[in-house]
Amino acid sequence: MKRSGKKRTFDDTLLVTVLILVGIGLVVLYSTSAYNGRVKFHDSLYYLKKQGFATALGLAGMAVVARIDYHRWIPLAVPAYIGALVLSVAVMLFGDEYNGSRRWLSLGPFSFQPSEYAKVAVIFFLAWLVSRNVKQMGKFRTLVKMMLPVVPVVALVGASNLSTAVIILGIAAVLIFAASPKYSQFVWMGAAAVAFLAIFLALESYRLERLAVWRNPEKYEKGYQTLQGLYAIGSGGLFGRGLGESVQKLGFLPEAQNDMIFSIICEELGLVGASTIILLFLILIWRFFVIATRARDLLGALIAAGALAHMMIQVILNIAVVTNTIPNTGITLPFISYGGTSVVFLLLEMGLVLSVSNLIE
Repeated sequence: MKRSGKKRTFDDTLLVTVLILVGIGLVVLYSTSAYNGRVKFHDSLYYLKKQGFATALGLAGMAVVARIDYHRWIPLAVPAYIGALVLSVAVMLFGDEYNGSRRWLSLGPFSFQPSEYAKVAVIFFLAWLVSRNVKQMGKFRTLVKMMLPVVPVVALVGASNLSTAVIILGIAAVLIFAASPKYSQFVWMGAAAVAFLAIFLALESYRLERLAVWRNPEKYEKGYQTLQGLYAIGSGGLFGRGLGESVQKLGFLPEAQNDMIFSIICEELGLVGASTIILLFLILIWRFFVIATRARDLLGALIAAGALAHMMIQVILNIAVVTNTIPNTGITLPFISYGGTSVVFLLLEMGLVLSVSNLIE
């Protein structure tokens, strides 16, 4: 039987959506960060230049990774995961502290967050591990065996970055769930995860304090950022004040270009602009699902499913935090919030998914 002569191509919808989000992210970032850059660094382009450099690096990496058969990365699955563990330990021992959190490692003039690398490493490692043990996934002990390797990196990352630990745990749960023929077993795993999270929260008093601030932000000094973000959302209305016209970014909303950037989107672009951003993320998640269901093999399907889980969980958590639906956890909006490490590894992850789409018949 002859193979089709049709030329394989990347998922165009996914690629275009990623590029649109990246472009919107740079525009919104400049609008949000120009004031802070001018005040802190005497350069209104300070944040844009750093994010632009990281974005260019990430796009170049995405282009390279997308053209490489994802099966060629299999020998690096275990070393990549071990690297995530080593870097997480290094952050605890030698990491730089910023705003009370130790999340960064410095290498000369450059600094990066190993937790962002850990997300991609866990996706590929678990996709490889689960695909190797797929015939035994109906057994509960196999599910436990799949989850056990994730626990150390979740604990290490969670020591300084609870929100990222939750994302990694969620990615692992989705990947294992997608390959498991028996869904009832996940009730026990869910109960174990809730118990683990409860213990983790109780270990540090500041984590419990966040719950109190969430319930009554107006009564606590630490609720100031949340309240200012809500003021920004409320003042945007249907069409917003206009791009660049935000009032809250002028020193009222702390670090507006980071975790709370969605509130500035709501203020400047209104409900219509915010809904457009959410729609773009929904299109991205839809394409991940399509690629996962059409992938050539289970490894490719799980890579796409891992990216789906990552994007879905992170977007939901960020918007939930900004709207005070859940306690403030300090999590970025993919492709849009300021963060060079985040955008580089997100784009490399997109390259992996595009590689999977390129091999679909």
